Amino acid sequence: MRPVALAIAAITAMAACHPTTSPMTATPPESWPALDDKLLADSAATYNFRLGLPVPLAITPDGAVLFRRTGPRSFTADLFELAPDGTVKTLATAADLLGTGEEHLTDDEKARRERTRTVSRGIVDIDVSDDGNTIMVPLGGKFILIDRKTGKRTPIDPGDSTFYDPHLSPDGTRIAFIGGRSLMVMSHTPRPNTAAQWTQPPEGFEDGKADFAAQEELGRTRGYWWSPDSASIVYQHTDNRPIDSLYVSDPRHNEKPPVKFLYPRAGTNNAKVQLVVMQSIATGDEGEPKHADPRSLTWDAKYEYLVSVQWTKNAPLTAVVIDRDQENVAVLAYDAGKTEPRVLLVEQDTTWLNLNHGAPKWLDDGSGFLWMTEASGEWVLELHDKTGTLVRALTQPGFGLSSLAGIDGAFAIVEAQTDPTRQDVYRVPLAGGAPQKISTDDGVSNAVKVKHGVVIIDTALTNGGKHTVAISASGAHELPSVAEHPSLVPTTVLETVEIDGRTHHTAITRPRNFDPKRRYPVLLKVYGGPHAITVLSTRDAYVMDQFYADAGFVVVRSDNRGTPHRGRTWERAILKDLVTIPLDDQVAALKAMAARHPEMDMSRVGVFGWSFGGYMSAMAVLLRPDVFHAAVAGAPVTDWALYDTAYTERYMKQPKDNAKGYAYTSALTHAAKLSRPLLLIHGLTDDNVHLAHTLALIESLFVAAKRAEVITLSGTHMVPDPKLSLAREQVQIDFFRDHLAIAR
Repeated sequence: MRPVALAIAAITAMAACHPTTSPMTATPPESWPALDDKLLADSAATYNFRLGLPVPLAITPDGAVLFRRTGPRSFTADLFELAPDGTVKTLATAADLLGTGEEHLTDDEKARRERTRTVSRGIVDIDVSDDGNTIMVPLGGKFILIDRKTGKRTPIDPGDSTFYDPHLSPDGTRIAFIGGRSLMVMSHTPRPNTAAQWTQPPEGFEDGKADFAAQEELGRTRGYWWSPDSASIVYQHTDNRPIDSLYVSDPRHNEKPPVKFLYPRAGTNNAKVQLVVMQSIATGDEGEPKHADPRSLTWDAKYEYLVSVQWTKNAPLTAVVIDRDQENVAVLAYDAGKTEPRVLLVEQDTTWLNLNHGAPKWLDDGSGFLWMTEASGEWVLELHDKTGTLVRALTQPGFGLSSLAGIDGAFAIVEAQTDPTRQDVYRVPLAGGAPQKISTDDGVSNAVKVKHGVVIIDTALTNGGKHTVAISASGAHELPSVAEHPSLVPTTVLETVEIDGRTHHTAITRPRNFDPKRRYPVLLKVYGGPHAITVLSTRDAYVMDQFYADAGFVVVRSDNRGTPHRGRTWERAILKDLVTIPLDDQVAALKAMAARHPEMDMSRVGVFGWSFGGYMSAMAVLLRPDVFHAAVAGAPVTDWALYDTAYTERYMKQPKDNAKGYAYTSALTHAAKLSRPLLLIHGLTDDNVHLAHTLALIESLFVAAKRAEVITLSGTHMVPDPKLSLAREQVQIDFFRDHLAIAR
């Protein structure tokens, strides 16, 4: 679950009796300032100023960086190359490659982009051969091969316009993809446009596709991998028969049939997953690859989730698996010709294990691998030899390690921070020694790609904007951005408050025409869940906070226990209860801020958020109406029994083992307590937090003779449509102005 952009399409109403409140029409005691319509329009048209930013896709052996980029107000991306000397050229535009054709995305591809939070169209993904000479671009129902030396473009027709997740073999001679439920492989020499069906899964099974839990919650979007020598493929063979089928329809466009999703809700069955190796033995005269019989790989059945797979030069095929409660993990190595693994490493935690941090990574020579462990209470990077034996710890607790980005020669490239509002990129010597900071910009820096002696660092800057730079032995060169910049500088101030001996980070944004003699209604902008921090030293993150502040509010954020980068104890405080501690911390931080800043009128407090933040907002007015007087809950989880297994059970454990926890953390349980205005916003075709969540809450409110306002939108969990974004901000401000105009 990740925070995403919001949008609004159509307003509906839930007709029931609200006991104490109704829409307010009274003239507010103060005159509300006019909205900054230009900023709102600019923000919507630029996808909150993110369009036009470069997105690195690949690094070639000669040190070039291939990246995609849209225009500043376009969602269509083209392909560019940053040469080692810093010059930039256009490799291909979506318009040129499509010609007169149109881009039609399959339901599978739409779902994949939803999982990866990709909003752009056109050239989105590419694959590059190991020698860097051949680029494959899937677009418009074809694979377009681009020769980097000559610029020649060769379209390849897979014979199936519904293909999914294509990947070029490392030697650049073949393309694998998913056709229907099968793994397909085709050569583009000597006879192109001929695809061979490598697998024939029976009904209820599919090959080569990552399951929902892997894509949405475990950070794995792929379901098959080429061997380094291009001779074999290992693929995920999935038995989907145990999983419940959910059907998502769009009443706004009821001419379209419902889309079937395999969605494992908490306490229900997951897919059954195994790995199969298929070896190519020849290429026939027709250009079709021939292959040997499949070889199924085994592992201990207690490990229900396949977390990741690696198959790199000089190293064995490696898989990471974890059990259903995500308390036991194993790193497995499969030697050539073997079906049973060597267990390289096992780790256990009585709460849960975090795994989406980039490890393991094999050294280039295969002599060992890097692993990250939180066993000490803080993340530590370790070097293990090829048998799994610990060689040495490369970092120490207190360094602030957060993720492993890659290996650059004799160094590990990592991200770390001791201040959770900032982050830097470091080189860590594999031989031991002090980490060396290589990021130079002030803000939140991420190492987004590491390969062939190039490290690409993307920084959201403290003073506004984003800076993406490729660092190599030849120097540092910027990947140019064409993104627009906001027309204002937020007034946001980052602060800290002390709560029961803990330091909590907060942010406060005041109107630009702030009058210190006035008291302002307060808006708490909240997320509050795992994986995300909202208080960051990045100026542009607060542009829309400023928009709300200029509309007549003081906007506050804080990060509670349960959020990342503060150590194991801080993060694990939410075990089996996703609401009590996060909400208590948010309330305590809000009150501490109000005690410091008398302009915050605590008799007029609103709260709003999306996804987990929507859940927090709904629970805030249900459980703490003494503090919160109105709430907007976007795409909220309302009952954790309706959310997916891998996310929910990591924190809440299985319903059979935590029935009281599931009941207490459900908004449905507390629906009868509603005494404050609540606006629910939800996408009709949301396949992450399904519309069933909002409908279930509406029904519980109806039975309790309560009322919430409801807005539905024709879209999914992530809707970037500019006109809907415009409507969203206006409607939310109007809602809060209506309900916070008078002290409660």
